[in-house]
This record gives sequence, C-alpha cells and structure tokens, in this order.
Amino acid sequence: MSNMKRKPTSPGEILREEFLVPMGLTQKELADHIGCDVKVINRIVNERTSVTADMALRLGAAFHMSAEFWLNAQKAVDLYNAKLNSKKLPKPFSKAKMTGEEAA
Repeated sequence: MSNMKRKPTSPGEILREEFLVPMGLTQKELADHIGCDVKVINRIVNERTSVTADMALRLGAAFHMSAEFWLNAQKAVDLYNAKLNSKKLPKPFSKAKMTGEEAA
C-alpha cells in the first residue's frame, strides 16, 4: 500500500463498469433486487458513500461473489485517501516494548 501511486478503483466504479453496464442493469433494478433505496446505489456508484459490511453482503449475494471482495475494494480506497490526507505519521518503534505478562 505504501508504494501505491494511483488511486485504487472504487467499489462504485467496479459496480458500474463490471456489473451494471455489462449486465444491462439499472441502478433502480439493482436497488430493488437487493432491497435498498436507489439513492444508496447511486451514492456508491458516484463515489459519494462507502460500501458498508451490510451492502457488501448484499452485493456479494446478488452477484454470486464474496462480500470480502467489496470490502477489500473499499478498504483500498479508504487507505489511499487516508494516506493522502494524513499529516506526518509516527516513526516505527525501534524495539517492541514488552509488558510484565509478555516478558514472563
């Protein structure tokens, strides 16, 4: 992740370009099929909201794939954005600190 130069493909772009367009599905048809408001699908497709665990489960079931696929795509975008917006990150510890329990 630390060497990523380009922004990862968002779940919304994947949904639109790999599923909705090729399958000839509208956002409304998908929303009706998975039981959510079309506004939710529209916000995901237009990258105005993130894919939640619940939505990942629904998309995974609808397209016969894992929920982890959708969550991993969202995680990649979230980490990329966090890295862009982060100030200075702390340096790593030079040695791991051990508590009394770990030392025993």
